[in-house]
Amino acid sequence: MAHIRRSLLPGVHVVVARRLTGSAVTTPVLTLDGHSIADSTQIIAALEESWPEPSLYPADEQERSRALELEEYFDEELGPHVRRAVYHVLLAHPGLVMPLFLHGQRLPARVLLWTAFPLLRLMIKQRLTVTEPTALDSRERTLAAMARLERELGPSGYLVGDRFTVADLTAASLLYPIVLPPQFPYPTVTELPADARELLDALSRRPAGRWVAEMYARHRVAG
Repeated sequence: MAHIRRSLLPGVHVVVARRLTGSAVTTPVLTLDGHSIADSTQIIAALEESWPEPSLYPADEQERSRALELEEYFDEELGPHVRRAVYHVLLAHPGLVMPLFLHGQRLPARVLLWTAFPLLRLMIKQRLTVTEPTALDSRERTLAAMARLERELGPSGYLVGDRFTVADLTAASLLYPIVLPPQFPYPTVTELPADARELLDALSRRPAGRWVAEMYARHRVAG
């Protein structure tokens, strides 16, 4: 679907999100027909209403309920913990994390962000509660979510029914940092510290890791 993506500087995204929505302080925010929507669940619902085919919501009521339950589980029980675990590693390596923040930014913003990185790092750690103990807990919760994904997968290779649904979309998009699939459309970190690389390699070889790679290969066109 044709769209325009605007990358926001960390910190600035809070101001822009609040201005667009009136209350949200996080991204993504979708502006559709002049109306801005925050929260990925609400964004998917709005897109489904405007472009219902192919649907991410199963037609069968029980399957739809299960897909939405899994979406909420991965969104709430996986999303925050993947972010915390990843930031715990990356914030110690500005050369790795800064290209992600600077993508699509002009030179003045790039210079400003490099200068302000020590403060930015502190703000991210405080906002996401990034510490050694919380990062270890988040890593364990990520492993638990991957284990549940593996249990939930059906014979079709999908989480619900025999086709790609909102449950698959949510799980695969949140687990992309573990697999770093080539079809992911935005900059990713490829040169990780040895300890982090060893961990991610082990996770990507799990059934859940291989499943994420397969979902991107099937449903995400590279480029």
